[in-house]
Amino acid sequence: MTDDLDRKIIHGLHCAPRVSFRRLSEVVGVSEQTVARRYNALRRGGLVRVVGLSSPAAHGQTEWIARLRCRPDAVGPLADSLARRPEVAYASLASGGSEIICIIRSPAGTARDDVLLRQLPRAASVLDMSVDLIMHAFGVPGPTGWTGGEGSLTADQARELIAERPVPVGPPLPPTDEDLPLLEALAEDGRVSHTRLAEVTGWSKPRVARRLEALETSGSLTYDVDTLPERLGYELNAALWLQVDPPRLHTIGEELSRHDECAFAAATSGKHNIMAIVICKDTADFYRYLSTRLAHVEGVKGYEISVRVRRLKQAASLIHHGRLIHPALV
Repeated sequence: MTDDLDRKIIHGLHCAPRVSFRRLSEVVGVSEQTVARRYNALRRGGLVRVVGLSSPAAHGQTEWIARLRCRPDAVGPLADSLARRPEVAYASLASGGSEIICIIRSPAGTARDDVLLRQLPRAASVLDMSVDLIMHAFGVPGPTGWTGGEGSLTADQARELIAERPVPVGPPLPPTDEDLPLLEALAEDGRVSHTRLAEVTGWSKPRVARRLEALETSGSLTYDVDTLPERLGYELNAALWLQVDPPRLHTIGEELSRHDECAFAAATSGKHNIMAIVICKDTADFYRYLSTRLAHVEGVKGYEISVRVRRLKQAASLIHHGRLIHPALV
């Protein structure tokens, strides 16, 4: 069972994924040993994974949100095959198990039809599909992430940690072949030590530190904190597909991104110009969100809802028997 200290640690990792246990212990007010022990238990239990990711922009890629409506009796194998593809992230089943929602990374400038033909497997089980470009992610740049609000750090504590992480200034620095061992190690564990990174790359620790700083400050290397909200007591996850007034697109997107319930919000192409991922405790909590917080956002003309029934993949983690694991382990 998780408690408020676990939630504070998770929130701290969202704010600064590679923060030292010592620094995090100072912020949350417990010993360094306690923070390390709690984090290691969360990671071993498959509830949290910190992962280092190579930015799509550094590879000349863009991201697309795909919705596939499928035959319920055949959706499982297709969804599992998509989740295992390296270019697919955040895959889930929704709408009673008849819809697959996922994010696909594709070379920039790729035509829509090419994305469908090259990236999505042909299957008789697919009844309908749509693919829209993710044009802009709202919110403060960096992995602040979803924490649910309960038991989280105070605003001042979060700002302390956020201020200590590198601020990307761009443009993205394309990784080299020499960076591959570094990036592979970070994809397995985003908090891996400089000592271990020096071992896998054959570099000195100062060189590792310099290269990490260069990749992070250029925006080429980002971090994500994969979590399982269900194991934190948040059982209802849904994708909202919103139609908003174009002049208020950015204002509404930024407002949504500040909601505790919102894990992700982005401007998209297509008839729905904002997609948001909302995480709530249960149906009553979700209804409260829709009828109060969302209802008070001016400029929302309408929305559709896709309620998740099974999470398949986070940023870089598969969900296997209720645990977050590295894709290579399945």
